[in-house]
Amino acid sequence: METSKYFPSVETLDEGYQKTFKNCDELLPTLPQTKGWWFGQLFQYHGFWISGFCIRGSMLNHDHFKPRSTDIVVATSPKCGTTWLRALVFSIINRASFDFSDHPLRKANPQDLVPFFEKIIHKDGSTSFVDGIPSPRLLSTHLPYSLFPTRMTDDTSACRFVYIYRDPKDVFVSKWHFANKLRPKELPPLSLEETFDLFCKGVSHYGPFWDHVLGYWKASVESPKKVLFLKYEDVKKEPLGCVRKVAEFLGVPFTPEEENKEIVEQIVKLCSFESMSNQDVNKLDKRYQQRPVSNSDFFRKGEVGDWVNHLSPQMAEKLDQITEQKLQDTGFIFH
Repeated sequence: METSKYFPSVETLDEGYQKTFKNCDELLPTLPQTKGWWFGQLFQYHGFWISGFCIRGSMLNHDHFKPRSTDIVVATSPKCGTTWLRALVFSIINRASFDFSDHPLRKANPQDLVPFFEKIIHKDGSTSFVDGIPSPRLLSTHLPYSLFPTRMTDDTSACRFVYIYRDPKDVFVSKWHFANKLRPKELPPLSLEETFDLFCKGVSHYGPFWDHVLGYWKASVESPKKVLFLKYEDVKKEPLGCVRKVAEFLGVPFTPEEENKEIVEQIVKLCSFESMSNQDVNKLDKRYQQRPVSNSDFFRKGEVGDWVNHLSPQMAEKLDQITEQKLQDTGFIFH
């Protein structure tokens, strides 16, 4: 039994995992830290504010994970369309395996079909669980690109990343709502103003947001066959074209026969906010220790531009100015 000051006890069978656990326990007290938006602490790790659990997940990945050429990683900064992108990628890859009328997405939340990498790498105290997932493995992550080992990111690795980003004003508003949903009842709600100040300073889960986006954008420019970079607003505006783009990137383009059968349209319809939020499985609001986020927590509005209902003109201007400063001289433009 492996004990830790920062984590629940884990039945650890793998000696390599024990060593990584120990290294993580020794590292965390040396890092800058602050309170998380909902629960626990955030630690500043390689320039990003991340929970101790996910730092350990990153370390386990570096030390033990064996990537496959067929691995597909759905990557996002939180509240940028993670659930939607998980559903789209799962549907694209598995489109020949399931009937749309009786599809797994009608019975399971996308996080069950495209599991959270930083979580499952811990499972069973070894890589046995993640190693046992059949290929192609579909994994989801919030980790910055810079925190992945080179065996996953260099040109010798064929595993691919599909990344989606979003207007930071909408990201902030969605994150603020999400945080207040998850905060323990004994804690007061986070005010919009307090949280806005933290977000602007880069102090949010996996923040700074802009650094996260830039890391994946630069990777997509340098390695366009490895990293596909999508914009949430574009997927909302042109879902059919974006689904075709993802399929092409993943090496499974739609055939003329599939186009004639309107498979692309069926995927878009199945994965739409309206469809997924109305599935019974996604209305479940139960939370428990092993799963502190309920299925219903992942669905709020799924709209573009909802920030206008929450941010003052001054707040919106400040975020736009920070975005402009962060992206200056990078070559990347938020349209």
